[in-house]
Amino acid sequence: MFNFDSFDIKLETEFVGRNFIYCDEINSTNSDLLANKKLYKKSGTVLFAEKQLKGKGRKDRTWQSAKGLNLTLSILLAKDIVAELNINQLNLAASLTVALAIENLYQLRTELKWPNDVLINSKKVAGILIETTVKGSKIERVVVGFGINLNQIVFQGDFNYPPTSLKLESKVNIDRELVLAEVLNTFEELLMKMQEQPESILEEWRNKCKMIGDKITITDGEKSTSGTFYDIDDNGYLLLKRNNVIEKIHFGDVSLI
Repeated sequence: MFNFDSFDIKLETEFVGRNFIYCDEINSTNSDLLANKKLYKKSGTVLFAEKQLKGKGRKDRTWQSAKGLNLTLSILLAKDIVAELNINQLNLAASLTVALAIENLYQLRTELKWPNDVLINSKKVAGILIETTVKGSKIERVVVGFGINLNQIVFQGDFNYPPTSLKLESKVNIDRELVLAEVLNTFEELLMKMQEQPESILEEWRNKCKMIGDKITITDGEKSTSGTFYDIDDNGYLLLKRNNVIEKIHFGDVSLI
């Protein structure tokens, strides 16, 4: 069972996670936070679920997570914060959040895979899904969804990248409350840094992306494009070098050649 007292003691944020909603089962934490505007209003609201019946990743892929073993949660960012955010940079900051939290607690070396996957030993330990609601031309609400594998040791299904968990990599049982608090603490810290020093987020992300400089293939639906992962730009888009021409990539799955 989730230990609320243990989590609360470790939480050091000013607003992220201070409004904390716990669910045993829910269809999707992202979808619920986005859909219920009257119920969920405060920036920093966290919706945590032991099990998602319709958990999802990017491109409507399913995110499977064993009940009670991992972390599946979403954080709401409302109007008061959204206006100052670059959503693509937020994508990088969210994956960087998980990487830094893992390294701070367990001294495991993490890598970041564009746009928002967290890897350990070339295996996926966490993923991020950012969704928004728009009114007119303005973004009204942003939800940042986190799926982090902690104590699960068996994974079934087909995966683009082989999955892993902190328990498999560290060989110890993982304290979920500790990891959750560290993730929320780090997320709030990086959120503030995004507003004051956005270039520092980009630089930290670059330092953890080992694919920069490698030959890669970008797949988006039926379309595949290959070249050299040259860099990311100030908005977090991937810069692909092909025949001495730099092409900006907004979406796609990255794989090494």
